[in-house]
Formats: sequence, C-alpha cells, structure tokens
Amino acid sequence: MQHTTSYNDKVVRQFAVMTVIWGIVGMLVGVVIAAQLVWPELNAGPYFHFGRLRPLHTNAVIFAFGGCALFATSYYVVQRTCHTRLWGGPLIPFTFWGWQAVILLAAVTLPLGITQGKEYAELEWPIDVLIALVWIAYAVVFFGTIARRTVSHIYVANWFYGAFIIAVALLHIVNSAAVPVSLSKSFSVYAGAQDAMVQWWYGHNAVGFFLTAGFLGMMYYFVPKQAGRPVYSYRLSIVHFWALIFTYMWAGPHHLHYTALPDWTQSVGMVFSLILLAPSWGGMINGIMTLSGAWHKLRDDPILKFLVTSLSFYGMSTFEGPMMAIKSVNALSHYTDWTVGHVHSGALGWVAMVSIGSIYFLLPRLFGRSEMYAPGMVTVHFWLATIGTVLYIASMWIAGVMQGLMWRAINADGTLAYSFVEGVKGSYPFWAIRWLGGVFFLSGMLLMAWNMFRTIAAGKVAPVPVVAAAGHH
Repeated sequence: MQHTTSYNDKVVRQFAVMTVIWGIVGMLVGVVIAAQLVWPELNAGPYFHFGRLRPLHTNAVIFAFGGCALFATSYYVVQRTCHTRLWGGPLIPFTFWGWQAVILLAAVTLPLGITQGKEYAELEWPIDVLIALVWIAYAVVFFGTIARRTVSHIYVANWFYGAFIIAVALLHIVNSAAVPVSLSKSFSVYAGAQDAMVQWWYGHNAVGFFLTAGFLGMMYYFVPKQAGRPVYSYRLSIVHFWALIFTYMWAGPHHLHYTALPDWTQSVGMVFSLILLAPSWGGMINGIMTLSGAWHKLRDDPILKFLVTSLSFYGMSTFEGPMMAIKSVNALSHYTDWTVGHVHSGALGWVAMVSIGSIYFLLPRLFGRSEMYAPGMVTVHFWLATIGTVLYIASMWIAGVMQGLMWRAINADGTLAYSFVEGVKGSYPFWAIRWLGGVFFLSGMLLMAWNMFRTIAAGKVAPVPVVAAAGHH
C-alpha cells in the first residue's frame, strides 16, 4: 500500500522547541527557590516567595518541559512506527495550543496563590477542565493514528505511550473531582484520609505513568535508533510493560507511612513498591543491553551518552524508591531532603536526560540538517548536566540522612538532642551545593537553546514522505 502523503512534523517541531524553552523556565524557577533556601532575603513579597514558586517549579518541569517532550516524541514515534500520517485534523493543533494555554494559566495562577493545595494537582478547576479536554484530544489523535497504521504490528514504544495517555487521563479526572464555589476556588469531593489516599494514588502514578511509562516509550524508540541496534530483548520489553503498569498503580500509599492511613494499606503500598524493582530493572537492562556490540559508539556520540546515562539514573532511582518505601527506612527519610534528592535523581538524571537526548536526536531531522549546529556543544551540555545532577543528589542525600538522624536523636532523659533550627543550620552548606548543581544543569539547557536556534536558522524544513508499509522503520 503506497502512501504519497508526508508525516505531520509541524506539531512535532512546535512541541520540540517548547520543550527546550519550558525546560529553561522551569529549571530557572528551581534555581531561584534553591537560592531562596540559602539566601532567605530572596523571598520577595507575597507572589515570589518559596511557597508560591515551588509548585510553579514542579508544574513547569513536569508538565511544561516533560509534557512537551512527551507530546513531541510520541507524535514523531507513532507516525514512524505506524507508517502513517498523524490523524485528527484540528485536534492536532488544539493539543499544542491548549497545552501552552494550560502552562501559561499555571504560571499566572500559582504565584497568585490560586491553588487546590494537592501535590502535582495544584491547578484550580477551570484549568483542570482544560487539561482534561486537551488530554482527551491527545488520546484521540494518538489512538486514531494507531488505528490507521499500515503495519499490523504495534511497536513497544507505542504501548508505553498509550498506557501513559490512558492512565494520566484516569488519574487526573478522578483526583481533580471537585465542587467549584467560584472561578478560582473549589473543594475536593474527597475528605480527610480518603483525600490523601486518592491524592497519592494520583501523585505516585504521575511519577509512574507521566514520568516513567511515557519516557520509557521514548527510550524504546530513541536508544535503538541512535545505537543502530535492535532492542536487546523484545520479549523482555513486553514483560517489562505489563509488569510495570500493573504494579505501579498500587504503590501510592508509600507516601503515607506513619499517617492516619490504615496500617494494612501502608503495607500494601510498601510491598508493591518493592515488587516494582523487578520490572524497572528489567527495562533498564533491556535499554542498556541494546548497546551490545555498539559500546564503542558511546565514546564520541553525545546523544547516546545522554540516553545511556539516563538509563543508569533510571536504574538508580528505581532501586532507591523501593528502598525508601520500606517503613523502617521511611522512618528516617520521610520529610527530609533525601526525598528531594531521590525525586531529582529521577527528574534530572532520568527524565531530563532522556528527553534532552531525544530532542537532540529530533532537532536536526525536523529542521533539515544532518546534525546539530554545534555538535561539540552537545558533549559540553552532557557534562554540565551530569555534574549538576551528581552535585544535586549527593548533597541532598547527605543533608537528608543528617536531618533524619538529628531529628530522631534523643538525650538520656528522653528529650530531643537537637532543636529543629539546628537541623536547618546543618543543612545550609548542602543547600548551597544543591543550588550550584542546579546552576550547572540550567547552564546546559541555555547552551542547548542557543544550539537549537542556530540549528533552526541554518536548517531547511522539508516534508518527509510517509514510508511505504513494506519498508521498515
């Protein structure tokens, strides 16, 4: 069946460029709030203090930067692996402009203190409705394209993207159920421990599906492509998929150890979190072993460096997460900077690095170049990102364990050995190192933006014809 049409890469270009721009915005806010902990006088006025900027940072890096990377890569991958043009007509540009509107509304409302106060679900109900509409349109476009595929096989990357799209819709709609009382205020339909339970079912699955399954879709396409090797084990990829999506759903209660949540629920969350280690490492091994016979390429291919290093961080964070879910470990780690370190080994080391590698793969192809304008700068970016990530997480590990130990230390008579403020004082040097790590990572992103705009200026956009089904992606 011969197709003479071309792929729809316009929307891929739009999302790819915005990935880099929102990455800079989100990480800049991160560097600012890191600085606010070191230099408290930077907490300005009611709108720009830590409490208002921190949710802006998390929403910008997860949903603006991560979200645009997922849209860009999924739209690119689904067309190439299904040998068909993106389906959905006006819904396609709606997903782009609607998502940008969500991001801009978040950037306005969060500093104003308009929030539901639910982690990663802070946005108020009118924005939540818009998110749901954009997401449903995204699902229609993605699954509509798969339905029109000209090959019988559905490549594994699309399984992961598909699971991420379905799960995020379910999570968002259920957790955001609320009763509006005005345009800027609503109350959750859940109360008390139930609200906490639904929130962390959502919150941890935002990690499991938005920040893991979606980016594994990226990994399963771009690692084999860049390495020029088939994926190490196709059978393992299928086992990885089903084991991961089944297990992740039940891990949320590990965020609520030693709370009002029933003890058995906490234990169920802990057990599923421990089981999660197996599929996670299965996926990491599958990605890294794809380089069998191609390890030499790692020496001078900075894109491969990003992709493989991201897998190493994925393996590390998915070992650390289950360990921190064990109640006795959690008793030390909870409420400390160790948690912050863990989140960022996943966010910077895994999510950001696999996204950056994938976007560097896409940019020359989307703008008619053989490579980036300054390929050497991609290597510099890699080292800035890696050093920044290591500085960040190592400082947070040390600060976190120290905080946990100081808070639980008691004198012979049973009184606390340290006041809370002594723990804060001890954390200061590590907060400064964390800020420095953030500065390194942000510098890499600025370098990427410069390289991207030079690549676009030097490039020439040409339509890419759809490959006939007889061919191979």
